[in-house]
Amino acid sequence: MGSTVVRAVEAAPGLELVAALDAGDDVGAAVTSAGAQVAVDFTVPSATAENVRALVDAGVHAVVGTTGWTSAALDTVRAQLATRPGVGVLIAPNFALGAVLAMTFAARAARYFESVEVVELHHPDKVDAPSGTARHTAQAIAAARAQAGVGPSPDATSTTLDGARGADVDGVRVHAVRLRGLTAHEEILLGNRGEQLTIRHDSFDRESFMPGVVHAVRVVADHPGLTVGLEHVLDLG
Repeated sequence: MGSTVVRAVEAAPGLELVAALDAGDDVGAAVTSAGAQVAVDFTVPSATAENVRALVDAGVHAVVGTTGWTSAALDTVRAQLATRPGVGVLIAPNFALGAVLAMTFAARAARYFESVEVVELHHPDKVDAPSGTARHTAQAIAAARAQAGVGPSPDATSTTLDGARGADVDGVRVHAVRLRGLTAHEEILLGNRGEQLTIRHDSFDRESFMPGVVHAVRVVADHPGLTVGLEHVLDLG
């Protein structure tokens, strides 16, 4: 992802790449000496929070594609940003525009269906499960259903093997598949008696994330504080 972002920024009109960092580099010192205004983080969950803290301390806006953030870690970022007014951090579980639209459509449709479940499918080198995209999707669906007064999906399961019904994300079941040959894929399944709506998005190449990353780089400075989800900086009506 890092090298793909480097190429995308270099090719984007009006953007200039001033530094490219790797594991072990001093993030704060590097971005400060390079004069960076925005930094993009695609690392791993064990490193990303420390990177973001260093960027905020340096007064550099951050666009983050690393998943695995906990609520506590996000609260820590919010508290730090409160001491650095004007600095923006945008954390997005998925930068593919189609994936963002799928999440948005699913949240809008969820109130009209009795049942909803999420299936995410990724390559086996992915370190977190379920994916950040699937968690974000399920959270948005759960919030929309709660606001509309929709109850939980029916489920009469009384005996099960551990994990057979997937993870429970705010009451929405999320299933993770890890298979060689996949890149990043998600299905949202919504059902009523006699009908099913399936919303699916497929990323076949990391290039699919680059339009969203470049857009986030361009607009993050206009959104001080913490923004979670690319949908909040797109005009989705």
